[in-house]
Amino acid sequence: MKEITLQTQITACTVDELDAELRQLVEIAKQKTQDAYCPYSHFHVGAAALLNDGTIITGANQENAAYPSGICAERTVLFAANANHPHTPVKALAIACYTNGHFTKQAGTPCGACRQVMLETEHRYGQDMQVVLYGEEGCYVFHKATDLLPLSFVSDNLKG
Repeated sequence: MKEITLQTQITACTVDELDAELRQLVEIAKQKTQDAYCPYSHFHVGAAALLNDGTIITGANQENAAYPSGICAERTVLFAANANHPHTPVKALAIACYTNGHFTKQAGTPCGACRQVMLETEHRYGQDMQVVLYGEEGCYVFHKATDLLPLSFVSDNLKG
């Protein structure tokens, strides 16, 4: 028997410390929180994806009375990017959360299903995708989506 230690590198910073490209992506994600349809949870999530060619795709969470038929902002934006720009990798993804009249103090973290979709998107293109989680008190920057889901399940696992 052996013990394995997993390590994840996360950069913690203020939004002002982000480079201009990521700062813009965070601002767009923050704006998209206002387009969320969340009459049940009242938890608005906005996301913005930057593609390699400079295109920015946006999304917001969409709830449904027939729970769990809704979809998170992260999956909304990544599915839109993958469907409408199937040959263009996603370079970066920014996520912001808004509730009770303000953005969350701590950076909101994606659910497991969203982490899996991020990982599949990264794996699909064979390119790391930065993930920026925004909070009023600071941001977390993951240098690649696999850092959010270690020991992940991808298509290679299906090959045996």
